[in-house]
Amino acid sequence: MRSSRWIGPAILVLALLLWPVMTMEEVGAWGFYGHKRINRMACFTLPPEMFGFFKAHIDFISDHAVDPDRRRYAVPEEAPRHYIDIDHYATNGEDPFEVMPRKWEDAVARYTEDTLQAYGIVPWHIQVMHRRLVGAFKSGQVDRILRHAADLGHYIGDAHVPLHTTKNYNGQLTGQVGIHAFWESRIPELSAGSYDHMVGRAEYLDDPLDAAWRAVKDSHLAVDSVLRIERELDLAWDDDRQYGFGSRGRNEGRMYSMEYTKAYEEAMQGMVERRMNRAIRLLGSFWYTAWVDAGQPDLLRFEEKDVSDSLKQVLAAEEEQRRMATKAFGREHE
Repeated sequence: MRSSRWIGPAILVLALLLWPVMTMEEVGAWGFYGHKRINRMACFTLPPEMFGFFKAHIDFISDHAVDPDRRRYAVPEEAPRHYIDIDHYATNGEDPFEVMPRKWEDAVARYTEDTLQAYGIVPWHIQVMHRRLVGAFKSGQVDRILRHAADLGHYIGDAHVPLHTTKNYNGQLTGQVGIHAFWESRIPELSAGSYDHMVGRAEYLDDPLDAAWRAVKDSHLAVDSVLRIERELDLAWDDDRQYGFGSRGRNEGRMYSMEYTKAYEEAMQGMVERRMNRAIRLLGSFWYTAWVDAGQPDLLRFEEKDVSDSLKQVLAAEEEQRRMATKAFGREHE
């Protein structure tokens, strides 16, 4: 029987109290500040039967929301899992969502796996991660539950970024190089602290793959607005008002000014906040669906268990690989 008891608005107040203050060293693209926030806030969409476990491990789930991005420095196959250039498949002006088969096997039969990997596989990888999380809940292994839940959040977050759905992913085809980090990084860094994350409760997903595709389609429908609005602002603003100098992490240099960033966000009428909130709710729904599909195991018995030393060693090894690498595999977004 699915749960009918849900967490009230007071829980979201607790969420904000638990939200940590980030240093600039921790802030990165949507993959750092935004991804950590999405994973953290998704915990508060869950029913009581799940919330205790996720609250007990909320720091791990949010801190490790960025692991897939770090993995790109060590795993060549990682990069395509973060995006899909769906417009590549609109070769004759067709609707790419009409010509692209939804199921992986059908898509491979039509386009070949090499082509799909070349232009991104995020909706299908979300399905893969959902199945892994179902298996983790069934096995009752805390390590697997936490790692798959955190990773799943990353890919769902990526599917909600419009520029993760187009071959013009960084404005390189329209003379807008840098717009990727501008949209998914600069805006959340400046504004996400004031976003309203009262997104409602998680819901059971009858078709997780379809839900992943709907997220991608909604994101892709916003691509034209993301590019057009920035182009119009760029033409209306002088360079000395668009840019300033500042520091971000260990880097210093020219970046979009606060005024220009605010103007862009206002012109988009809250698009970044809406995409983030939809990612939060969908992530909670994926976690909830995986738990239900696994037979609703009793998570209370896992609340006090910490991740194993072996998982900590694996994570430490991955971080060391990232530090030693000179660049990530796959295309550059920043």
